[in-house]
Amino acid sequence: MVHDVVIVGSGPAGYTAAIYAARAQLKPVLVAGAVTAGGALMNTTEVENFPGFPEGIQGPDLMNNMMEQAEKFGTDIRYEDVVKLELAGEVKRVHLEDEVLETRTVIFSTGSAYRKLGLEEEDKYSGHGVSYCATCDGFFFRDQDIIVVGGGDSAMEEATFLTTFAKSVTVVHRRDELRASAAMAKRALENPKINFAWNSRVSALHGEGALESVTLTDTVTGQTRELEATGLFVAIGSTPRSELVRDQLELDAAGYVVVSHPSTRTNVPGVFACGDVADPTYRQAITAAASGTRAALDAQHYLAELN
Repeated sequence: MVHDVVIVGSGPAGYTAAIYAARAQLKPVLVAGAVTAGGALMNTTEVENFPGFPEGIQGPDLMNNMMEQAEKFGTDIRYEDVVKLELAGEVKRVHLEDEVLETRTVIFSTGSAYRKLGLEEEDKYSGHGVSYCATCDGFFFRDQDIIVVGGGDSAMEEATFLTTFAKSVTVVHRRDELRASAAMAKRALENPKINFAWNSRVSALHGEGALESVTLTDTVTGQTRELEATGLFVAIGSTPRSELVRDQLELDAAGYVVVSHPSTRTNVPGVFACGDVADPTYRQAITAAASGTRAALDAQHYLAELN
């Protein structure tokens, strides 16, 4: 069987593409991932800026709603990982662990991954004091002194959320002012549990078996100091999950899939990219969902031209 549409990746972009494709009677198959189904919003607490939810909505709830809506219209959702893609030719092949899906179009919406600090000890302490998801691990740091690295919206959201559990939260930022939006920055700056280490970076991690302290290096003077902490949450952005298409689709210098704006067409006919994997600028849930809409419509138009 040759499918009309296979969507690789979920999240707001993938699920929205599935909703539109399914309503167009294209019978899409969506490969959501074995572990990462739902994307980054599965690790987000309150989502306050997605239209239609004036009181806000939890990230996992929003994704589950989208998933259910996609299934309602007939999307076949597979909770598996894609191991290989063959995108050349009129029929593309999406390789799963035990199956190969043949399809006329592919919508690529794999999102982005947490960016690490790049320290030698980082992997050693991952799961033993170092985390990349406050909503996943914050509970384990009740009444402890913890650190959040970063200065953007995600870092401020994590720092604010972690004050629910922690005794104190220290935000470590390389600059002397935050990059976060005014509303997010104000919320963090006014929180009595949050302290700030300005012009600083984490340069080393210490502890016997689990994290006990970090070394901070001043980005201006180069001076170092040690700060005790049993938890370190890294919130310094993300990198696009484009490894599967690195040798097949055109990528920019940062690894984002290049599309022909305002469409979602890539350099390979019949392949479309949407969401954070193709968005180095906005990276918001609503813009990802919008691009998923465009990808589904682009795929629909491409298929119509084939017939």
